[in-house]
Amino acid sequence: MAEDIKTLIEKINEEGVKAAQEKAEEIEGRARQEAGEILEKARLEAKKITEEAKDKASKMQEKEKTLLAQAGRDLLLSLRQEINAMLEKLIISEARSALSPEHLFKILNSIIQGLPRQEKAEIVISLNKDDLRALSSGLLEKLKDAAKKEIILKPVESIGGGFLISFDAGKSQFDFSDKALAEYIGTFLKPKLKDILQP
Repeated sequence: MAEDIKTLIEKINEEGVKAAQEKAEEIEGRARQEAGEILEKARLEAKKITEEAKDKASKMQEKEKTLLAQAGRDLLLSLRQEINAMLEKLIISEARSALSPEHLFKILNSIIQGLPRQEKAEIVISLNKDDLRALSSGLLEKLKDAAKKEIILKPVESIGGGFLISFDAGKSQFDFSDKALAEYIGTFLKPKLKDILQP
């Protein structure tokens, strides 16, 4: 009987140890599986974070390139505007100095000499005050003699140099002012300047 109890206790111990060992292996297996899942999840999360960081860095780099290109274009446009403004001022300045009262007289005289004699309407010449004073002092009479018709000189404040001339008593006019001449000359120079400034 003692033998049977001993065998029974050994059997119970064996089965208990075996059950405990199986339970431990099951727990260990689950722990390994969960650890594997946690590691895989962490690896995927790390990969996702790395890809997002690379994507963000790439987008920022692209944005910086775009901003840099835009700044370059803005600088070039600003430079073109400055150069065009300087060119326009230079042309106007040169046109004004070239259109002195003596030169104005020569130009007007040759225009008037070329007019058909049968034209009856008066000629209206608009100029700035200084040029008007210079032409009024003697040169106007020479122009009237050349034209054989009435010539009226009108002061116009907006004209810095040059003149406007009308052969039909002011109904229509030809613009030979410094600004009009500068614009006309600029139409030829600005395309060449644009070619020079092309990026």
